[in-house]
Amino acid sequence: MKLSEIYTFLDNLSPFDTQESWDNSGLLLGDKDNEISTVYLSLDIDESIVDAVSENSLIITHHPLIFKALKNLSGMEYPKAFIKELMKKNISLISMHTNYDLSHLNAYFVEEILGFKIAFKDEFLIYVDDFISFKALCDLVKEKLHVPILRVSDCGKKDIKRLAICTGSGGSFIPRLDADCFLSADFKYHQALEAISNKISLIDLGHFESERYFSQCLAKDLKNLPLQVIITVSKNPFQYF
Repeated sequence: MKLSEIYTFLDNLSPFDTQESWDNSGLLLGDKDNEISTVYLSLDIDESIVDAVSENSLIITHHPLIFKALKNLSGMEYPKAFIKELMKKNISLISMHTNYDLSHLNAYFVEEILGFKIAFKDEFLIYVDDFISFKALCDLVKEKLHVPILRVSDCGKKDIKRLAICTGSGGSFIPRLDADCFLSADFKYHQALEAISNKISLIDLGHFESERYFSQCLAKDLKNLPLQVIITVSKNPFQYF
């Protein structure tokens, strides 16, 4: 398939014009006339992925490799070194970030990974009505995400009747929440204070842990295209001790 055809398919699946204004989703590297037979799916790009991908292929990532404006490609600091290597191998790159959160990833994470039934959606927020204790909810999240510990903020409510869930960094949504507990990632200190004041408990899922399912989610929609689709395993930049 031509890169332009793949881009059009992805745009119909999850329109790029729905991304947040600060985002940089879309076609980041590659000529739209390129012929593509192999697609690699990954949360991010790291050294192992750059080394592993075959020439003339396409990488589709969740997080954009090029985020802030680049004034030059001199030097080997991140992300310039990766960009140079990808260009040497004629690798095309498309990123599907906040547009895909909105259209697919948040719902997939809630239903397929956590096993909840969606009550309703409010843009990037997904709400679940489920009567559960805070401790039981924490135990369930650790089991589903296969993590040994969680970073939480407990406002003191014994029972949780409504959950709000957002993959990635959702702390900015705290002022508008209508929930007893918020599951997201990358919460800041002042956001935890705000949540406690608003009687909302927080469970920090971890950014990687909540979005690592991007590849398997997107792969379902690519399986009928005439492409070899390879899911790559991204590495968490953080470890637990």
